[in-house]
Amino acid sequence: YGDDQYRAAGAEVLPDAAAVFSAAELIVKVKEPQPGEVAMLGPRHTLFTYLHLAANKQLTEGLMASGCTAIAYETIEVNRHLPLLEPMSEIAGRMSAIVGSYHLAKHCGGRGSLLGGVPGVAPGRVVVLGGGTAGVNAARVATGIGADVTILEVDFERMRFLDITMGSHTVYSNEANLADLLPRVDLVIGAVLVPGAKAPKLITREMLRLMPRGSVFVDIAVDQGGCAETTRPTTHDNPTYEEEGVLHYCVANMPGAYARTATQALNNVTHPWTAMIADKGLKGACMARTELLGGINVTGGKLTCAPVAAAHGLESVPVTSVLD
Repeated sequence: YGDDQYRAAGAEVLPDAAAVFSAAELIVKVKEPQPGEVAMLGPRHTLFTYLHLAANKQLTEGLMASGCTAIAYETIEVNRHLPLLEPMSEIAGRMSAIVGSYHLAKHCGGRGSLLGGVPGVAPGRVVVLGGGTAGVNAARVATGIGADVTILEVDFERMRFLDITMGSHTVYSNEANLADLLPRVDLVIGAVLVPGAKAPKLITREMLRLMPRGSVFVDIAVDQGGCAETTRPTTHDNPTYEEEGVLHYCVANMPGAYARTATQALNNVTHPWTAMIADKGLKGACMARTELLGGINVTGGKLTCAPVAAAHGLESVPVTSVLD
């Protein structure tokens, strides 16, 4: 969307970020603040965005030092769902099967396997780590392409749901089962999530060596630190690298590739919360929807998200003890 479209909708367009941070009390973003933006935050600011603090100690400490209140989209939980994270998980999941399939092409460094196969040639094998929103969407697209899909999951109730609805193979997620699948795989998609915490390292370097040369690993969990020992963040401009003969696609903020769809999907779920904070103030919004308290990761110089604290060896306090 262009500036004129924002103006037509009633927004005031300012010349730079400094002007915005100076004028506003509520800062709404898509991704975590950059270092220059953290320096502009102060106690009067409420920051509302994706934070993924468990993967970034420097940002965590910077937000604490600023005195701002930082609310993470991804830790607001409603009825055992993460409604502000789910749209991005849906996009990243669907995208993972698409980019994984593409990078299996020989000219991309892949092994030259077509996931859907053709008559007389078996389809490619896909392993999805995690049966949550991202994993389900990855499996759905991979199955639609025609691939042979296996989902690894630890929740038996979730596995039963996947077995009924997806038609994919479900396997209990443990090291032995994963090691058994890897030698025959074409594409592995990492879609594990522990809300607010760093992603568990399910794939060691030794396990990676079990995968065929030219196979592809797409790590959706990269924003939370990644689910493989060999994961490191890449960009849309330079998305892949090779480790142990396996092509890695570990782009941070995967949905940014489809910015228009991502913008619309994110606004659909965040706007009601943003409007509520703007109308009622932070305290009033928390009283109206107590789930918002779970999104507050930092406030008043204190860390209030226990999984983030555990990831960095820091102390956390209950949010209700510091929120005025």
